[in-house]
Amino acid sequence: MSENLDKSNVNEAGKSNSNDSEQGLEDAVEGADEALQKAIKSDSSSPQRVQRPHSSPPRFVTVEELLETARGVTNMALAHEIVVNGDFQIKPVELPENSLKKRVKEIVHKAFWDCLSVQLSEDPPAYDHAIKLVGEIKETLLSFLLPGHTRLRNQITEVLDLDLIKQEAENGALDISKLAEFIIGMMGTLCAPARDEEVKKLKDIKEIVPLFREIFSVLDLMKVDMANFAISSIRPHLMQQSVEYERKKFQEILERQPNSLDFVTQWLEEASEDLMTQKYKHALPVEGAAAGSGDMPRLSPVAVQNYAYLKLLKWDHLQRPFPETVLMDQSRFHELQLQLEQLTVLGAVLLVTFSMAAPGISSQADFAEKLKMIVKILLTDMHLPSFHLKDVLTTIGEKVCLEVSSCLSLCGSSPFTTDKETVLKGQIQAVASPDDPIRRIMESRILTFLETYLASGHQKPLPTVPGGLSPVQRELEEVAIKFARLVNYNKMVFCPYYDAILRKRWISFGKFFGSSNTDMSPWNCRTDYPMSLHIRFPKVSSDV
Repeated sequence: MSENLDKSNVNEAGKSNSNDSEQGLEDAVEGADEALQKAIKSDSSSPQRVQRPHSSPPRFVTVEELLETARGVTNMALAHEIVVNGDFQIKPVELPENSLKKRVKEIVHKAFWDCLSVQLSEDPPAYDHAIKLVGEIKETLLSFLLPGHTRLRNQITEVLDLDLIKQEAENGALDISKLAEFIIGMMGTLCAPARDEEVKKLKDIKEIVPLFREIFSVLDLMKVDMANFAISSIRPHLMQQSVEYERKKFQEILERQPNSLDFVTQWLEEASEDLMTQKYKHALPVEGAAAGSGDMPRLSPVAVQNYAYLKLLKWDHLQRPFPETVLMDQSRFHELQLQLEQLTVLGAVLLVTFSMAAPGISSQADFAEKLKMIVKILLTDMHLPSFHLKDVLTTIGEKVCLEVSSCLSLCGSSPFTTDKETVLKGQIQAVASPDDPIRRIMESRILTFLETYLASGHQKPLPTVPGGLSPVQRELEEVAIKFARLVNYNKMVFCPYYDAILRKRWISFGKFFGSSNTDMSPWNCRTDYPMSLHIRFPKVSSDV
C-alpha cells in the first residue's frame, strides 16, 4: 500500500462553479474581527510554492483583486476553522516582548493618557477627551447586550447621556468618579464569571486616568469573551451551511485565480496512476492463461480519492506544496502524519518484543500496557529536531529487556537469555531505519486499516485491526476517527471538483478506468450536486 505513495507527476488543472450559500452566513463570517483572522493564520499556512507551468496564460491582477481574493480566503478559513475545530477560540493578541510594534503601541498609548491627565489637571478641567472616552465605553457596553436586555439598555442610555454629560461639564457639575462607578457596576453585570476578579480590581483604583486605562483593558477582554460566545452560538447554524459556503468561497477564488486547482489535479492524478499500477500488477494473467484474456482493472472515483487522502499521510511538507483544497487542514493532516509515524515505531517495537519473549507474555494485559506506556513516553519528542531516534531506541531496548526479564521472573518462566537480549536490542535498534522490514509491515498495515475504514463509510463498529496492531488498537482507532472526519468534511465540500477532474481524465485517456467507450457506468457519480456546477478544462494536447 505504502510503496507508491511518494511518486510525483504534473498534469493540467481544471476549474469549476458552484451554488451560492446563505447570505446570512457570509455576513456573520465576514464580520469577524482582526483578532479572529490572526488566530487561524497558522492553520492556513503553506510551504513555499514551486514554479510549474500554468494551465492558462498569465494575466495582470489588480491590487483590488488581490485584496478581494485574500479576504475571501480569510473568510473561508474562518468558517472552516470554526466548524472543524470544536475548541476554537479567539485569544487576545499579545505582541512579542521588545518588538517594534509593542514599543510603538506603548509610546502612543502613554502619550494619549499623559495628554488626558494634563487636560484633567487644568483649572477648570477640560473634559473633551474624557467625554469621548465615555462615549466609546457606552457603545462598547451596548454592544454586549442581547435584544431582550431592554432595562439594561435604558440604564446605560440614561446614565451615559453624552449631551447631559457635556452640559454638566460646562457648568462644572460633572462627577467623573460617579460615572466610573456606574460603568464598573455595569461591567460586573455583563462580564463573564472569569472576568469578575479583573472588574473587582477596578474598584480599588482611585485616580481617574489609570482607572480609565484599566477599564478599556478589561473591556478588550470582554470583547474577546463576547466573540467566543458568538462563535459557540453560531457554530450549530454554521455547520448546516458551511459546506455550501466554503464551496461558494472557493469558487470565487477559482474565478479570480484559475490555477487554484493545479496541485489538486496533480495530487489526484498521482493517486490514480499509483492505484492503477498496483491494481494492474495484481490483474496480470497467470501462467497458461490466454494473453489478453484478463479484464483491465477498474477504478472508482471513491477509491482514487480515498487513496489520495492516504497520500497526505506520507507527504513531504517541506519539499512539496499541499493541494489547495486541503490547505486549510494541512496542520491537522501533518499532526496525524506525525502521530502515525510515532505509532508505527511504537507498534514495531512492541511486535518484535512480544515475538521474542516467551509465549503468552503479550496476553498479560497489565504488562503489555505498562510496556507500551514506557515506550510511548520515550518516543514523545520523536519529531523534535533535537530527537535522535537511534539513540532513544537503544535506551528503549535496554528498558524493554529489563521489563521482560522482570515479568518472566515474576511469572516463573525461564529467564531471558543474554543471546535473546542481544537479538531483541538489535531488532529494536533496526526500527530506526524507515526501510526496516518490521517497520514497513506496520506502516502498510496501518494504512490498510485506514483505507478500509474510509471505504466502510465510517460505520460502527470499526474494521478489525490487522494482525500485530492489537497493542496499539486504541491509539490507531482514535487517529482513524480524526482522519475520517477530516476526509468526510473535505469530500462534502470539494468532491464535485474531484469528480470533475477524474472524469475529465477518464474521458481523455479512454481505457484508464477499464472502458474503451464513453459509457460512464464505472463512474458512480453523485447526482445531488448543484446544477450550476460546470467544470471547464483546457484542451488536451493531441500528443497525450
